[in-house]
Amino acid sequence: MVRLLVRAAGEPPVDTPRLPAREAARRELTKPRYHENDPNPLERALNRFWDWVGGLFDAASGAAPGGALGLVAIAVFVLALIAALWWRLGTPKRAVSTVGTVFDDRPRSAAEHRATAEAHATAGRWTQAVQERMRAIVRSLEERALLDPRPGRTADEAAAEAGRPLPGHADRLRTAAREFDDVTYGGRTANESAYHRLRDLDTDLERTKPDLSALAQRPTVDATAPGAAE
Repeated sequence: MVRLLVRAAGEPPVDTPRLPAREAARRELTKPRYHENDPNPLERALNRFWDWVGGLFDAASGAAPGGALGLVAIAVFVLALIAALWWRLGTPKRAVSTVGTVFDDRPRSAAEHRATAEAHATAGRWTQAVQERMRAIVRSLEERALLDPRPGRTADEAAAEAGRPLPGHADRLRTAAREFDDVTYGGRTANESAYHRLRDLDTDLERTKPDLSALAQRPTVDATAPGAAE
């Protein structure tokens, strides 16, 4: 046995050709025991993503004065500028995209609109309170025959028509119509003082004697004309 080992040790090494050796190594490395701790596809994708983010950060820090510290300073400055603009200008307002009608659901009496408005006001929902109080004003004017009941009427139209028999309140009616449009179609938020202005206007209109001569000159509106209906 000893002689065999010595003779074997003295024999020249086996010379395996390069290509067969490469194939043998490849087959050996494909065995599962060599890949038990490899990352799964999700981990590989995340690693590539973070490598990409790291590359971007390195490139930005190299371009920014002061390197990585300079980049952090620039980011803090930009965030501070955005915060200052937000504080100064407030939440962006959505522009008025359309002018809609005063009423958008089933017909209700002025008293019903007033009760709904007061319920919203009690709960602090000033936008809804302003909307319902304006609807109460218009419905009350229709019930008093100062406005012809007409589907599809806008707040501006109601204010302009009501200003003729109630000239002393024409300006307040136009202001109320603008406030209604702002909160209903302009994305604005009403406040308590806006609601109190409409509530006081509603009360004053109820107590005001209309100019009947203006009613006699009021043009007749054809309810079947285009634009008269919702």
